[in-house]
Amino acid sequence: MVDRISRRLFLGGLGSLVIPVAGLAEAPARSLRPQLRGTELSGVERVIQAAGLKGEVVFAVADVKTGTQLEAFGGKEGLPPASVAKALTALYALDVLGPDYRFETQLVADGPIVNGILKGDLILVGGGDPLLDTDALATMAANLREAGITEVQGSFKVYDGALPYVFSIDPGQPDHVGYSPSISGISLNFNRVHFEWKRGTGGYDVTMDARSARYTPAVDMAAMRVENRSLPIYTYQSSARQDRWTVAKGALGNGGARWLPVRKPALYAGDVFRTLARANGIVLGRVQVTSQAPKGEVLVVHLSDPLESILKGMLKYSTNLTAEMVGLAATKARGVEPQTLADSAAEMNRWAAETYGTSNIRMVDHSGLGDASRMDPADLVTALVAARESKALRHLLKPFTLKDSNGRAIKGHPITVDAKTGTLNFVSGLGGYVTTAAGAELAFAIFTADVPHRATISRENRERPDGARSWNRRSRKLQQTLIERWGALYGS
Repeated sequence: MVDRISRRLFLGGLGSLVIPVAGLAEAPARSLRPQLRGTELSGVERVIQAAGLKGEVVFAVADVKTGTQLEAFGGKEGLPPASVAKALTALYALDVLGPDYRFETQLVADGPIVNGILKGDLILVGGGDPLLDTDALATMAANLREAGITEVQGSFKVYDGALPYVFSIDPGQPDHVGYSPSISGISLNFNRVHFEWKRGTGGYDVTMDARSARYTPAVDMAAMRVENRSLPIYTYQSSARQDRWTVAKGALGNGGARWLPVRKPALYAGDVFRTLARANGIVLGRVQVTSQAPKGEVLVVHLSDPLESILKGMLKYSTNLTAEMVGLAATKARGVEPQTLADSAAEMNRWAAETYGTSNIRMVDHSGLGDASRMDPADLVTALVAARESKALRHLLKPFTLKDSNGRAIKGHPITVDAKTGTLNFVSGLGGYVTTAAGAELAFAIFTADVPHRATISRENRERPDGARSWNRRSRKLQQTLIERWGALYGS
């Protein structure tokens, strides 16, 4: 097995490169020990130097058929994997829950039903479905009427206790980014609300709604006020029953729209369901949120797609909420009651150690959004090799397109790649499978990060900090160069 080179490379250019005395042999066909060559650069070191990427680079690649590690670079401490972590989360959920697992969302009657009148409470019961949307709630409302319910005399409640409540996937992110919403046992539209604005003669017309393919119900639990300022662009304040936002007038232009995170998922789902029930002639009372598991007659059930389909979408679109909810559900299925994402991620780390013998996977969540996570690429490669043997993952991964020097897709490239990408500001990763021109199959993981520089970015500037796009672009180019190198070295 290739010895690791344990050190940090801070690559700011030729003048700032610090080279250790040990390097990898340029083209090892098998696992070879590096030779001492003074300050001479190995082949892979020249590749990394040419990338001009400030920060650290770690990677590992192995032969899928034999499991032999072919090449490894960087220290065993690992780096933040960003969304590449979702590949591990997918394996976790598939192993614990099974590919055919479906989440249930229910409408439960807590009381007798007499001549279509429910003489008790109606409870919307969340079952941890990460894909529940407004269209699904609309179908449930219609099915409630078809079940014969015309009136509810008791309270309308929403149960959110199937999963723990989490205010934000990563509290270090700006308040307004839709990719770090709240989590609970019920979600709707990925726990995002649609904010739209248009300039009118007397100011701006603003709407907040839960739009989907067929419906656009307005919501009361999220409110937006336009204020006469330039910065900050958004502010957020929570009240007992409302997410209260303000937006800077100077940033709006003539019109536009964006998705904002929801911090009160149960109120959001209840708000929307009340509107949809009213459209079916059923008037419900004010939404009450409960964490007490309901008992009563199940009137309507909505089943999610099978888990395998959910995970394929998660890996394609890199949806953080999906990763966290399926990860939490898997942890609960293992008999653990997590209170936080870190609790659940710790259980996934234990599962990985039990299942694959990993020793340096230290995730703090299931999506990779938290930059405190660390993953040794060799550990992920070990999991990928095992997953390939059981045919559990590659068919769910998105094809990764190799590009020319102008950024255009290379049609008919002899190397094919199916992988999960990962991107944070000054953090980039790629992990998955390569099939070479000769048909050899490799499993790999590449992580790059400039952790010290990322730590200097203020919370409010983390959406689009200066220099992040160009840094990540250089990292992606390095990833492709490494893949093409492996295709040449280990093709047969």
